[in-house]
Amino acid sequence: MAEIFVGGTSQDSTPVTMNLKYANRHGLVAGATGTGKTVTLQILTEQLSEQGVPVFVSDVKGDLSGMCQNGAMQDFLVKRANLVKLPDYGPKKLPVTFWDLFGDQGHPLRTTIEDMGPLLLSQVLELNDTQEGVLTIAYRVAQEQNMPLLDLKDLRALLIHVGEERQIISREYGQVSNASIGSIQRSLLTLESQGGEKFFGEPGLTVQDFMRTTYDGKGFVNVLAADKLMQTPRLYATFLLWLLTELFDTMPEAGDMDKPKLVFFFDEAHLLFNSAPKPLLEKVEQIVKLIRSKGVGVFFVTQSPDDIPEAVLSQLGNKFQHALRAFTPKGQKAVRVAAQTFRANTTFDVEEALTNMGVGEALVSTLEKKGVPGVVQQTMIRPPFSNLGPCEPTNRKAAMNNDGMSKYDTLVDRESAYEMLKKRRVEKEKQAAENAKLIAAEEERAAKEKEKTKTKKKSSRRQSVGEAFTKTVVRTIGSTVAREIGKIILKALRR
Repeated sequence: MAEIFVGGTSQDSTPVTMNLKYANRHGLVAGATGTGKTVTLQILTEQLSEQGVPVFVSDVKGDLSGMCQNGAMQDFLVKRANLVKLPDYGPKKLPVTFWDLFGDQGHPLRTTIEDMGPLLLSQVLELNDTQEGVLTIAYRVAQEQNMPLLDLKDLRALLIHVGEERQIISREYGQVSNASIGSIQRSLLTLESQGGEKFFGEPGLTVQDFMRTTYDGKGFVNVLAADKLMQTPRLYATFLLWLLTELFDTMPEAGDMDKPKLVFFFDEAHLLFNSAPKPLLEKVEQIVKLIRSKGVGVFFVTQSPDDIPEAVLSQLGNKFQHALRAFTPKGQKAVRVAAQTFRANTTFDVEEALTNMGVGEALVSTLEKKGVPGVVQQTMIRPPFSNLGPCEPTNRKAAMNNDGMSKYDTLVDRESAYEMLKKRRVEKEKQAAENAKLIAAEEERAAKEKEKTKTKKKSSRRQSVGEAFTKTVVRTIGSTVAREIGKIILKALRR
């Protein structure tokens, strides 16, 4: 059964190993700053890769990028190798693929708004149930109207559209309020201010590209440049949670395997759990419980086991605990909590060891046959065979040019919801302008017709000079004749 050589016991250099078969039972690498967590992460990564297991690591300080270079056989490393009885110790390098959400130190990592889905995005944005319902309705509208949702501008345009049509949409899907839309837009703005627009777009990551091996069977090590990403904790947590979810949703059930399909090291894990809403914690707990059946192991790297929720911590079978500081009541409590997570060893006091271990030492407990936790061992961690510290820029560039992942380097902005809604708005405005012209022309024609009719009526009431003269003559003649007839009648009466 294949094993990973971790180091030798501090008492007599008895080999301490981790069973490769149980590497998908998850793990914890913990310890105070400067106690050697990064080296432990590196030696685990090296041996997983050597055994043909692809690895994903988030490189917070830039130190892990050096794995793409041969290690320098420094005296203190050779001394440690001899001390732990490490056979065939020599310089090697690993097949590394560099990734970076911002595209500066590696290939860009993206997904689409559509692929993330309304439920996960709602949890990331910390929306309440009502706001989550409105976001789900917006996704449904986009789906029925065949509008792809690729990036944040697509989602913003869609929310504006839903707001404008909310009365019609509300009758079909349920109440959509301006207040809920406004809350979603503000949460999106927070995510965008942390660089979220870099994360959403195409081409989206295909998780199978994280699971490649070389022609000679070594697993690729996927190194995420996280130094800049750490400054935007919400985006960092968003990406890592999405990646776990994507792995869980897309990978088939694997059952019991001799080795994992992928091992995922989540550095600075406290960023995911600090102030995380309950639905988000429940999502992480669910994934950690179930994803091992897909052949994926998840290792959380943090300063103290206290940083990990109890429900998640209980799922971590392999533990590598470096020294802790106990100068405060909180620190002393953390030591007690850490000690209680181990299967006790009668040869030493675990709590005392936790505060007295030197750099490069750790309390190690791994799963044995049938997945039973082994007795904790105070262990001197073996030295890495790849380079300690950051790599040279030329080596990073060479690795990126030869890893076959250049397809992610160019952003593709095809027609999606933003462009489609913009086109609709332009057409609507154009039609409105044409209608306005037709209405104005009709009003102008009607006004002219009215004026013409009015003028005609006035004209019909006026008399020409001839008509007036004729009427005057007729009236004058009529009066003269009437007077003459009157005179004749008077004369006849006098007779």
